[in-house]
Amino acid sequence: MTHRPVHRDTRVLIIDDHALFAESLELALSLEGYDVRRPALPGPDEPADAALVAAIRMQPRIVLLDLDLGRLGDGTGMITPLARSGVHVVVVTASTDRARWGECLRHGARRVLAKTQPLNDVLAVVRRISQGLPVMDRHEREHLIDFWRTQRQAREAIVERLGSLTRREQEVLAHLMKGQPVAEIAALGVVSEATVRSQVKSILAKLEVSSQLRAVGMAHQVGWEPTARVSA
Repeated sequence: MTHRPVHRDTRVLIIDDHALFAESLELALSLEGYDVRRPALPGPDEPADAALVAAIRMQPRIVLLDLDLGRLGDGTGMITPLARSGVHVVVVTASTDRARWGECLRHGARRVLAKTQPLNDVLAVVRRISQGLPVMDRHEREHLIDFWRTQRQAREAIVERLGSLTRREQEVLAHLMKGQPVAEIAALGVVSEATVRSQVKSILAKLEVSSQLRAVGMAHQVGWEPTARVSA
């Protein structure tokens, strides 16, 4: 007769708004003998940090944390306070953004796993943590953190360039992001097309790109919005 391991002294918390996935994890871990908890996420009338407070109060040893938590937003902000309270945080996410994975590790996550990986991979990580074993190669960890750091620096450089635009240049770029041509932008601003072309040229120079398409893509990349009010 095969006996399943019992880990009743290891409490595992699952924080995930994807019910089916969370239930599958809960069942698999429960069959392994872990003390599994799946707290209800805060409702619309509750503060967003209620989930974090509830999680710490439950005193788990391991937390399996999703990053995209619906109304609660990005779960990345929960990693550091959980880790500082002595919890082993394992991020299980649908995100394939390697820079985002590196950010999670930088904030203290023990490992990041993709939801597309086999469920047994998640179970194996939980087992190793409960046994006090390492769960990630040091070089892989450092590589992901370095990748995140490089991407962050690139993003900051883009934001700085966008911040150098004048009020009118911001308005023009915002119109370009809507797909509006130079002639239409000129009519909206009651200026000549030559004036708008000159403003576009200045925008490209400041952003250090050679095309309107690249400028628009750069602005979208960092989620840029003009500080100035843009006419319709």
